[in-house]
Amino acid sequence: MSEQKKEKRERVLDPVSRISEIIFGVLMALSFTGAVNAATAGREEVRTILLTALGCNLAWGLVDAVMYLVATMTERGRNLTLLQQVRGTADPQAAHTVIEEALPGRLGGTLGADGLEDIRRRLVALPEVPARVRLGKDDYAGAFGVFLLVVLSTFPVVVPFIFISGLALAMRVSNGVALVMLFIGGYQLGKYAGGAAWKSGVAMAAVGAVLVSIIMALGG
Repeated sequence: MSEQKKEKRERVLDPVSRISEIIFGVLMALSFTGAVNAATAGREEVRTILLTALGCNLAWGLVDAVMYLVATMTERGRNLTLLQQVRGTADPQAAHTVIEEALPGRLGGTLGADGLEDIRRRLVALPEVPARVRLGKDDYAGAFGVFLLVVLSTFPVVVPFIFISGLALAMRVSNGVALVMLFIGGYQLGKYAGGAAWKSGVAMAAVGAVLVSIIMALGG
């Protein structure tokens, strides 16, 4: 039971997925705030754009949360099917084939017959598992966490428009905050991948800068 809870917790806190959700939310917010024209926009227009940005991130946060649950169910269903196939055959070679095909990349081929047999025996020795996959409270908590990540990542980008009266200054501060958030997200992804973290951070911030430039060049 403790291993199952650990697996769920690790899935919710998966660095790549969670950082990607934040980056997605920031880029989505930028696509709206970058469309504000500092020279001609009035406060009512700005308010409409900010509400639209928030509404869009609310919608996409909900979509991502639902897809998180779908992905969780799909992954567990596949794992259960593979486990049943391994435990349901009396032919060790057939079980080895199932295990080898399920392992990522070339890992299965490097284990050899002894390694595959060791895995098969461990799977057979596992306690009984439920016949059907179900979602638990940890899964719904994870989905809610995904929703919050996408939605809350909007606020740092739009807050300057709320507290700074000068629209031009608010846009500069908003864009600066967004670029910092993108840099941090890219840095963390690079660090997790084991590469040059700062290069990854700069590259991610550059993506945001290019996005803002394109939007403004198109009349934003």
